[in-house]
Amino acid sequence: MTIYFASDHAGFSLRQTLLAHVQAAGHDVVDLGPAAESSVDYPDFGVKLATALQQDDAGYGIAICGSGIGISMALNRFSWVRAALVSDPLAAALARQHNDANVLALGERLIEPDLAKQCVDHFLDTEFEGGRHQRRVAKLSQIGEK
Repeated sequence: MTIYFASDHAGFSLRQTLLAHVQAAGHDVVDLGPAAESSVDYPDFGVKLATALQQDDAGYGIAICGSGIGISMALNRFSWVRAALVSDPLAAALARQHNDANVLALGERLIEPDLAKQCVDHFLDTEFEGGRHQRRVAKLSQIGEK
């Protein structure tokens, strides 16, 4: 499984921490940037992550900005992305289990690195349950088509 990472400048430090954490767990990672902490626009990196996931439907994403709100809003503009902004491990697991989220969004200014690591672990270790949830998830992709 490949995990794609993207952030803006406000999520740079947490992105570096989580990249190392996910690599240490044995996952393949792709760092979509930015390369430095200088100011950038989160929509640009949301588009990069969405594009990567469009080309790799088995991949997952981790998106980080200051609050996690902006980058998750940018990502959820794409019908193939289901980005979930979470702040605790249970929400991360439920985002996968019930919503088949393919992107975990985090806010560097709102979550401690150790808790963020736990969220990532729960997100990556949880499978989509399917069943009754599949119909609902399918409707999410149809919303933008109307």
